Amino acid sequence: KPNFCAAPNCTRKSTQSDLAFFRFPRDPARCQKWVENCRRADLEDKTPDQLNKHYRLCAKHFETSMICRTSPYRTVLRDNAIPTIFDLTSHLNNPHSRHRKRIKELSEDEIRTLKQKKIDETSEQEQRHKETNNSSVQNPSAEEGGDEQDEDILPLTLEEKENKEYLKSLFEILILMGKQNIPLDGHEADEIPEGLFTPDNFQALLECRINSGEEVLRKRFESTAVNTLFCSKAQQKQMLEICESCIREETLREVRDSHFFSIITDDVVDIAGEEHLPVLVRFVDDSHNLREEFVGFLPYEADAEILAVKFHTMITEKWGLNMEYCRGQAYIVSSGFSSKMKVVASRLLEKYPQAVCTLCSSCALNMWLAKSVPVMGVSVALGTIEEVCSFFHRSPQLLLELDNVISVLFQNSEERGKELKEICHSEWTVRHDAFEILVDLLQALVLCLDGINSDTNIRWSNCIAGRAFVLCSAVTDFDFIVTIVVLKNVLSFTRAFGKNLQGQTSDVFFAASSLTAVLHSLNEVMENIEVYHEFWFEEATNLATKLDIQMKLPGKFRRAQQGNLESQLTSESYYKETLSVPTVEHIIQELKDIFSEQHLKALKCLSLVPSVMGQLKFNTSEEHHADMYRSDLPNPDTLSAELHCWRIKWKHRGKDIELPSTIYEALHLPDIKFFPNVYALLKVLCILPVMKVENERYENGRKRLKAYLRNTLTDQRSSNLALLNINFDIKHDLDLMVDTYIKLYTSKSELPTDNSEPIENT
Repeated sequence: KPNFCAAPNCTRKSTQSDLAFFRFPRDPARCQKWVENCRRADLEDKTPDQLNKHYRLCAKHFETSMICRTSPYRTVLRDNAIPTIFDLTSHLNNPHSRHRKRIKELSEDEIRTLKQKKIDETSEQEQRHKETNNSSVQNPSAEEGGDEQDEDILPLTLEEKENKEYLKSLFEILILMGKQNIPLDGHEADEIPEGLFTPDNFQALLECRINSGEEVLRKRFESTAVNTLFCSKAQQKQMLEICESCIREETLREVRDSHFFSIITDDVVDIAGEEHLPVLVRFVDDSHNLREEFVGFLPYEADAEILAVKFHTMITEKWGLNMEYCRGQAYIVSSGFSSKMKVVASRLLEKYPQAVCTLCSSCALNMWLAKSVPVMGVSVALGTIEEVCSFFHRSPQLLLELDNVISVLFQNSEERGKELKEICHSEWTVRHDAFEILVDLLQALVLCLDGINSDTNIRWSNCIAGRAFVLCSAVTDFDFIVTIVVLKNVLSFTRAFGKNLQGQTSDVFFAASSLTAVLHSLNEVMENIEVYHEFWFEEATNLATKLDIQMKLPGKFRRAQQGNLESQLTSESYYKETLSVPTVEHIIQELKDIFSEQHLKALKCLSLVPSVMGQLKFNTSEEHHADMYRSDLPNPDTLSAELHCWRIKWKHRGKDIELPSTIYEALHLPDIKFFPNVYALLKVLCILPVMKVENERYENGRKRLKAYLRNTLTDQRSSNLALLNINFDIKHDLDLMVDTYIKLYTSKSELPTDNSEPIENT
């Protein structure tokens, strides 16, 4: 939702301009001056809080001396800033226009008073200016000590203006390359024949703009040596970092305005040979929409404790978020990294007890549990499953080949065959029932891979045939068969529970109550693991026999047992001790950890949602569960009475009024402002990572991140360019980027020349 300027005859809005927009101040005296200068009668009866929340003025209505930057990335007003630049007459040229923002007509006395006030203010400013000049003459060292605010007001020289325009052109090219996902380097240096100079992508775009007639760049080009680069790699890196910081700051500014947020880390990714953790942030914006935005990468550390420290430092010091307002955290990681991220989450929870660790709504519980199992066989099996799915999605021809095999195998069950074909065309490895699907599909996968590998018509390339052979060998290994069958059976106890967690708000609420039953079932399995494992192992051997797979212990174990004549270990007992027992034990403990008492209390608060209230016959007790968020409420003393009014409102609603079924719908109710405590509670519950984003267009961060990783080669990925590409629609301020660069990397009036390195800020 864009911000509109409240000034008369001003039609600017934030989506059409890079201008800053400022809220009306909460201070009554200053706010009154803003309203008086706006000359809008309809604003006079509004409170400072109402004006602060709903009205903005754009930067065009303030003197430039009133606008400053408290940090390199934020544009703010001075504490005493008053808007003085207004157009109060242009509407008179068109008397028939319907003027939305009526201008208050002033009496002659009011006009005289305003004029006199302006004269007094002008003379006062002049007097202060004279005093400042006199003190500067008497104390020249004070001028040398220089106030940064005074320096900002000094007019720029011609050379400084040209430098700024030159830098602006460079930033424009970098932002274009980021948005279009164009790597800065067009090729590897060792690919260029010796003695030839071939420009990279950045250099080529620079030369293109010069040839198109860009005067500033042409002038710079003509004054430099013919064999030098316009912009060194070091300078490109510095400018990219500034672009990244400025773009990120736009999102983080909204996060700070909303106060409460949650942090989510996605699966570890490879960026130019180094592992990084993608970080996303969840918050509710000014328009009451839950958003999940990508904000950057954290370099991955092998040591969990070091990773925890760096993660906290990046969020608080580098990005400037106050973790006291963090109300949720979640991590999605592939096998092997889970234990490390668990340490990171627990360290954050120790410092910030209200940053509840939850599951992430975009990740199925069963897949999350499977990835966290500390058994090497499980990690290997999950990797194989991902590779098989990725292999068939390489081309439509491979999927068609798999469809044909499924059709033949499921001739007697066409409905199931049709369903499996549809599933194969989707990303089925992230589903809550992925292991059930895999067991049903396994025969079709083996036959298809075997057929591709041994095709006598040579329809497939050597690369595809070779890959099919490797994957076929992996999925016809007995260790793989036992692993997926055990996972399928163990996770069948959590399947319905996990599905509800990704369902409607009422499903999530009632799922919280069913956790005890899920744990009870798993504990019963653990107590009778001998019996359960016997059934699971029998299913695995039957499947192996059907696929003509030899039943045997893993080769690594057999080699270790050579010469041990006393070993009476069978395949069944081996897999019970090394797979079934640790898997069940781990899943029980993981469920207890992720669904802590604090997490369950938060989910119980979902009874605030009217549709859940209705299902509970309006017999709810949110106040007890809401105690954990008491400090987040604007009026905690009135919570009990407000909750009573909230229940009565929906219990005695009109017959034609439907109960809102989601937090999203409740937050957008016209009268939600009359329930400030309920509103605050709903906002905090909404940002918990376990709650799904109701409106898909506000979940762009994750989708764009996946698209960037899918479409960009590993060695061409850049953490800086990735942020520009993923957040391509965020407005950017080129002047701010240029000023920041000059402040950080150059002296007052000179830029680094093309054959010199930029001056570092010391």
